Amino acid sequence: MDILKVLSRGIKQPAKGAKNANKGAANLPSAGNRTNPQLFHDEVSSTRGNKRKRGKEEVEEKEEEQLPEVDFFAPPKSETPKESENAKQSAAKAKKADKVSSKKATLLPEDECRQILRSHRLKLTLLSERHKKASKVTKNKKKKVAVEVEKETNQLHPQPLASFRELRTNYNIAPLLADNLTHQGFKVPTEVQLGALPLLLKPELALKEVPNNEELGDVSKGVDFLAVAPTGSGKTISFLIPAINSIMHKRESSEDKDKHDLSAIIIAPTRELVFQIVNEGRKLALNSGIKIAGMKKGMRFAVEEQDKAESGDDEEDDGEEEGESEKSEDDEDEDEDSETEQVKSKSVVKTDILVTTPALFYNFLTASSKTDRKVPTVTSLILDEADVLLDPLFREQTLAIWSACPNPELRTTFWSATFGSNIETLVTEAQLARPASKPLIRLVVGLKDTAVPNVTHKLIYTATEKGKLLGLRQLLHPTAGDDSGPPLRPPFLVFTQTIERATALEEELKYDIPLAAGGPTRIAALHSGLADKARANIMRRFRAGEIWILITTDVLARGVDFAGVNGVVNYDVPGSSAAYVHRAGRTGRAGREGGVAVTFYTTDDIPFVKTVANVIAASERQAGKKGDEANVQKWLLDALPNVSKEDKKKIREKGVEARRSHGAAMISSKSKWERRKDANREGATAANKIRIKNARRVGDEEAGAEWGGIDD
Repeated sequence: MDILKVLSRGIKQPAKGAKNANKGAANLPSAGNRTNPQLFHDEVSSTRGNKRKRGKEEVEEKEEEQLPEVDFFAPPKSETPKESENAKQSAAKAKKADKVSSKKATLLPEDECRQILRSHRLKLTLLSERHKKASKVTKNKKKKVAVEVEKETNQLHPQPLASFRELRTNYNIAPLLADNLTHQGFKVPTEVQLGALPLLLKPELALKEVPNNEELGDVSKGVDFLAVAPTGSGKTISFLIPAINSIMHKRESSEDKDKHDLSAIIIAPTRELVFQIVNEGRKLALNSGIKIAGMKKGMRFAVEEQDKAESGDDEEDDGEEEGESEKSEDDEDEDEDSETEQVKSKSVVKTDILVTTPALFYNFLTASSKTDRKVPTVTSLILDEADVLLDPLFREQTLAIWSACPNPELRTTFWSATFGSNIETLVTEAQLARPASKPLIRLVVGLKDTAVPNVTHKLIYTATEKGKLLGLRQLLHPTAGDDSGPPLRPPFLVFTQTIERATALEEELKYDIPLAAGGPTRIAALHSGLADKARANIMRRFRAGEIWILITTDVLARGVDFAGVNGVVNYDVPGSSAAYVHRAGRTGRAGREGGVAVTFYTTDDIPFVKTVANVIAASERQAGKKGDEANVQKWLLDALPNVSKEDKKKIREKGVEARRSHGAAMISSKSKWERRKDANREGATAANKIRIKNARRVGDEEAGAEWGGIDD
């Protein structure tokens, strides 16, 4: 007999569901708990004995242990002059130590670099050299040489970034940028920052301990970089820090520090991602004088003025053909033209970093000129979500922008969570085709093209479209006895295949949240069919917590950072494995635990859902889930049919065919009989209106006709 149970039997015990609910709420991304942003911490055995470098967590624990205990009830101590002098001396010594440490850059041996990179599952490869060797393959020896190329991986082990303090000490970043990073709370680098920042800031220092580094060539002018890292792993900070740092050093050495030359272009696929990058960049460039602008329609840049001066004769000839030659003869008209030129010069945007979508900047380069404009001052071209930017949808525009940057010191970087082999080959060929190509290094974090391991993935069969609607309503109103895994609580995102389905789902769920909790204002739909102001307003309200459920299309699937999103619902099956990786990556950002990704699939989706199931299975293996812990079992993978290449292409480009048109796939809770009844009623009303209209027309015709008399 348990004596504690006997003594506490008169006490009212809390319900089991409430206890578990409170525990789950504490681990949700929206709880705001500080987590370790690093995803992987594998233990790698050392080949050089048992000596191991202390990790960041051990150092922080020691620092916490050394803190003195505070007695809150002790009387206040009066500082003596000696104690104040000692405090000042210790502070001065600390400053001197920082200055001394900033002069010395401690480098790790190559073997220790390899261990650290392996423990964080980082793999760096020299791509340009591999491509040169692979291009020499002949038809007769295709198989034999292909095997040799695979064996020669050209793997690199550069210096890793142990902490953000090393950016100041080892890599000599601008002091103001280092202070802004400290104020933003950056301490422990993520995996992609750990491997990318040393190569992008000081490649000659990062690759100094690499054996046979003569194959890399001259890296003092920088390297081209391709990063494949999980969603929410800090890629934006990884490419913003080098871009801002180079501009800060350039402004320090220049005489005119107020001059703003376009030095870096960042290309992103969507408007929401563009202005998110602008906000992050402005935080890092605070009080530095560096201007970061997001491109909008009608923006003009200083480069355009140079092009107009060069091609002014051609434009004047065109104006004469249109009848503008008379204006050039009159002095008054010349004065008016000079005034309009001054107005135009005032509207020119002067910026150091431009963030844009490919279509907007491509239109600027090709508009109102016979020859494409060039931007020779640009020394850094950054492609965020590079796989979609180099897809057929944006490929022509992106490559045109790349070719419009003729500066020989141009550094190009590519960033994404997914990167197909065909896009990788395209990047390598385009990079080698440039007159001054740099070494191209690829960084892969974890398993390539897989979802983040800290998110719980669920694959739910709903049979029909009505089953999806019922399943989504169960997520909105969960029951206490549901033990199927972590709960999905607002705020969360719902992804649909088309704009029509997003708006229909919003109308269907509008009144599912009670008025006491906010009612219809808690649900909204965001898609490309809305105006820019409406989209910006919805994003602001969602970030502020006014909107709990945001229904959207793939316009928000890539890059957009929502730190407090608790989950993602794929109401419609994503069109590819890459689309699933990016959708599921909207939750679980920066290593936050408790995120949930739910995918509904119907009978129509069975031929295509195996691609999603394979991604989930790979993510769960990466997280160490086996057997019954895994949400996608082996029997399900064996039962689902394989997806052919043609079907993959169809669903990636157009989605599931059953949802492209109205009918059985319509989002509605009404029965078929009720919909038919409503359609008949609407049809009868429309027919009655037509009948009345025809009767009025016949009556008017009879009234206007001449009277022919009475027939005999």
